[in-house]
Amino acid sequence: MSKESSKFKDVMNSLFAPVAIIVAFIVAYYLFTNVMGNPVNFEAGNPKGHPIQGNYLGMIYKGGIIVPILMTCVLTLIIFVFERGITLSRVQGKGRLNVFVANIQSLLAQDKIEEAVTACDKQKGSLANVLKAGLVRYRDLAGDSSLEKDQKITSMKQALEEATALELPTLSKNMVILSTLASISVLIGLIGTVIGMIRAFGALAQAGAPDALALATGISEALINTAFGITGSTFAIIFYNYFSSQIDGYTFKIDEAGFSLTQTFAASVSK
Repeated sequence: MSKESSKFKDVMNSLFAPVAIIVAFIVAYYLFTNVMGNPVNFEAGNPKGHPIQGNYLGMIYKGGIIVPILMTCVLTLIIFVFERGITLSRVQGKGRLNVFVANIQSLLAQDKIEEAVTACDKQKGSLANVLKAGLVRYRDLAGDSSLEKDQKITSMKQALEEATALELPTLSKNMVILSTLASISVLIGLIGTVIGMIRAFGALAQAGAPDALALATGISEALINTAFGITGSTFAIIFYNYFSSQIDGYTFKIDEAGFSLTQTFAASVSK
C-alpha cells in the first residue's frame, strides 16, 4: 500500500466516527419532526395536543426535545455495533483460528517456513499478521550465525510484540464510543425526566384547577425520556461487554500463538 493510500485510509477512519454521529443526529431529528411529529398522530391533527390513543409515535413525540438526542444515541449505537461486528469478523480472518494455529504448528514442526508464511497470507486477519511477522523474523534469524541464541530469541519476541502493538488499535477502535453511550444515554434520559417533572409540577402549581394537558405532557416527557435513556444504556452495555470479550479472546490467542512460535524457535536454535 502506498503512503498516499495509507494516509487517505487513516483520514477516512478518523472521520468515520464524527460523520456517523452527525448523520445519526440528522436522521433522528428528521424522524422526530416529520414522522413522530406528524399531525396524523394527534387528536384533531394538533401536535401540541394529546396523541391518538395507542399511537406510540405521537407518545414518543411528547417526550420533548431531548428525544432526538436520545434517538441519536441509539442510532449511533446501531452504527457502531455493525462497525465492530464487521471489523472483528475481518480481524478473525477467513478460517477458524484454532485450525489455522494448529496448521502453522504442524508446518513449523516440518520446518516448512515458507508454507507457513503462505498460510498466513491466505488466512489474513490480526493473528495471521502477527504470526507472519514472527515467521519472517524466524526465517531471517535461522540463517544468521552472527547472533547468540539469547539475542535471536529476544529479536523474535520483539518482532512479535511490535506486530501485536500494530494490531491492537484495530481491535479496540471505537470501543470508547460504546462505553460512552452506555454512560451518557441514561444521564441524558434523566435530564429529559427532570425537565418533564418540572413542567408537570409547574402545571400543578398554577392557581385554580391544574392544567391537565400540561400535567399529562410533563409526565409523558419524563417517562418517555427515562425509557429511552435506560434502553439505550442497557443495549450499549450489553454490546460493549460482548465485543470486549471477543477482543480479549483474540488478544489471548495472539499472545498464545506468539508464545508457541517463540518456544518452537528457541528449541530449533542451536546453542
